[in-house]
Amino acid sequence: MSAKFGPGGNSDAFRAAGLKSTLQAPRFVRELGLEAYEYEAGNGITGSNDMFLAIGMKAREHGIKMSFHAPYFISLSSVEKEKRNNSVEYIRRSAEVSSLLGADTMVVHCGSCAKISRETAMEYASETLEATAIMMQDCGYTTKVGIETMGKVNQLGTLDEVLRLCKISKCFAPVVDFGHLNARDRGVFYTADDYKRVFDTISAQLGASYAENLHCHFSKIMYTEMGEKKHLTLEDDVYGPQFEPLAEAIVSLGVSPTIICESAGTQSDDAVFMKMTYEREKIKQNKA
Repeated sequence: MSAKFGPGGNSDAFRAAGLKSTLQAPRFVRELGLEAYEYEAGNGITGSNDMFLAIGMKAREHGIKMSFHAPYFISLSSVEKEKRNNSVEYIRRSAEVSSLLGADTMVVHCGSCAKISRETAMEYASETLEATAIMMQDCGYTTKVGIETMGKVNQLGTLDEVLRLCKISKCFAPVVDFGHLNARDRGVFYTADDYKRVFDTISAQLGASYAENLHCHFSKIMYTEMGEKKHLTLEDDVYGPQFEPLAEAIVSLGVSPTIICESAGTQSDDAVFMKMTYEREKIKQNKA
């Protein structure tokens, strides 16, 4: 098994190639030598079921592993119970779309804790996810609900919080956004060991299979004292994190994550760079 790489959504290079429809994305990604693609529905789900089914068929045709990013307005921890209930329905619709796409993971944000304590926010999020787990079972959906680590200090989504939430049901799995974790703590990933600790923590708390098959996001992110400000490209030399130590860590650990690049506009080019870096690291460690 090897790590898989791909872009989140359609890049500037995709559009520069004259491509317009996401139906064309699986072939575009495969021709770059990549293996994964995350359908981005952050602003809401607007496509038809027929379209999602067709994209899924194209992904299978080209051997592309699909994932799905659920709408940003999902809030597991809203102070308003109606919004939490609505979030379960948004996740249900996301699960339906994920099934049509053939996505094995759908990524969900935790929610805010700006107006309430972190512990109260965790209680609300847990309640929402308990209802989600029941819904997923009742509907027969098998796509993993990926709970994402978040980049802003006033959001739920530290690694520990995500792992606590994932323990609610086996239908949940962590999605580690290394750029988010780096931004919320203003720089924490510098060496391979820094990255290894994330995988080791997941393995210890959830089990080795979760660490071995982790779904990840990666990008460099500008940050302030409040955490994440905006996504950058891998060319940025001011903010981190660097990818090379992560490549060293995953080869050394022998894990097989799926790494979705969320660079600002250059996500497909940067995903190619990450894959090439990973392949070089494998050769380097095999020779050692």
